[in-house]
Amino acid sequence: MLDDRARSLLKTLIELYIIEGQPVGSRALSKHSGLDLSAATVRNVMADLEDIGLIASPHTSAGRVPTPRGYRFFVDSLLTIHPLEKEKVDVIEGQLLPSQPKQLISNASHLLSGLTRFAGIVLTPRRIAPRIRQIEFISLSERRILLILVTSDGDVQNRLLFPGRSYSPSELVTASNYLNQHFIGHDFEHIHRHLQTELQKLRGDLQALMTAALVASDEAMHSSNERYIISGEQNLLEVEEFSSNMKRLRELFDLFEQRTSLMQLLDLSQRADGVQIFIGGESGLAPLDECSVVTAPYEVDGQIVGSVGVIGPTRMAYERVIPIVDITAKLLSSALTFQANC
Repeated sequence: MLDDRARSLLKTLIELYIIEGQPVGSRALSKHSGLDLSAATVRNVMADLEDIGLIASPHTSAGRVPTPRGYRFFVDSLLTIHPLEKEKVDVIEGQLLPSQPKQLISNASHLLSGLTRFAGIVLTPRRIAPRIRQIEFISLSERRILLILVTSDGDVQNRLLFPGRSYSPSELVTASNYLNQHFIGHDFEHIHRHLQTELQKLRGDLQALMTAALVASDEAMHSSNERYIISGEQNLLEVEEFSSNMKRLRELFDLFEQRTSLMQLLDLSQRADGVQIFIGGESGLAPLDECSVVTAPYEVDGQIVGSVGVIGPTRMAYERVIPIVDITAKLLSSALTFQANC
């Protein structure tokens, strides 16, 4: 337990370090803390805070910097969160329109990165199951056919087919009409389950085309349904803590590419009630040892289906980032719920 004096000095030190990025000395603390303390008293308190692991002294400076444990105490016990300004709320809400279902997830990721200047990330709902709105075959040459898939969420996927023989325009129209007649309004799981049976009823010369279309459709949907969308990774290149350590930066970008470990962290964050913050090693992922991850779950009709988050340095303005993540999750929930009930 810290007394009020130690709490006030720790809060001031962390706030100054977040703003300036430089170790904080006793003179600066005396000036900015608002406490009538001698320099010797301030030094003694800082020594005590260092002994219990809340701050550390870099080798090159007499000042102190927060440790991950210090940031954790700051976030849990000293931080005051204010509601996000109405102007920023309006900006977020204006970009998360239910009339643009396909763009909702990617817009949320871009908003988080743009507003925080860090990396924004959104774990997509596991239950997303787009339904077919239109299927069309277009002949490009004798042995090349373009398969066009349009889904209910506005996504358009194009895949090239290379059938074993050529098909006339009338055969392609017949195949398109058949698929549209039997599968419009159904999701891909339904189509995959039933099309194999339906293939047996078709003329032999269309079976090969339909089989190729089924395989290409599966590939298209799996490639477009990534488990998370990340935006603004390049913002981290401008963070001093990362730009001066290229090895750490490469490890961080490798983590973004691998995806599996980061997905596990985001899956874990879905179990939290509201905003959750992983500071440094709390994430359990070595590339994030010098990062903080701020996440919040979002829901559809009261059921949690995904999470949104921001990845940045431990030296981030938590009082600014936390409400941005929180309101983005809530507005995304509202937009997705509205869309689901339309």
